[in-house]
Amino acid sequence: MIRLFAALALPEAVRQRLAQVRAPLPGARWVPLENLHVTLRFIGEVEPSMAGDIDALFSRVVAPSFDIRLAELGTFGSRSRVRALWAGVEKTEPLAHLQAKIETACGRAGLPPEGRKFHPHVTLARCKDVRETTVAEFVATYGGFDLPTITIDAFALYSSGMGRSGAVYTREAEYPLER
Repeated sequence: MIRLFAALALPEAVRQRLAQVRAPLPGARWVPLENLHVTLRFIGEVEPSMAGDIDALFSRVVAPSFDIRLAELGTFGSRSRVRALWAGVEKTEPLAHLQAKIETACGRAGLPPEGRKFHPHVTLARCKDVRETTVAEFVATYGGFDLPTITIDAFALYSSGMGRSGAVYTREAEYPLER
């Protein structure tokens, strides 16, 4: 079995700028800079043969290149506990179009539809036992960042495995977008 997801890579300069948001936050485990990305579709564990089918279907996705912009900090969680801290990505028509095409390709490969609504973001930290009020203060302090737009001219298929120091993401294939 291989664990997969489709994502947009971030340029090194953007990842370095996001690193400046890192500050002491008890209970937060910061995502390594090399793992920062925008997930388009989490696929999960599949057989290698299905991975080949997904690759073939992704290679047929036709969509134009476009720009994205990182907007604000936010959180995912429930019951006043935060599970993740993220940098939001403004949802644009070209981004939604690409994500829908990837979702369609996944369906053609035999995967069930994604159960969650698409919420483009970059996960910055995973949190354990962090109160909403603590993170709200952090977001108020560090949330005002201004990043240039990022031109997206490809998306990629990544595999995810566990290494000694956490998750290791490997770019398995890249799919260019039209210019």
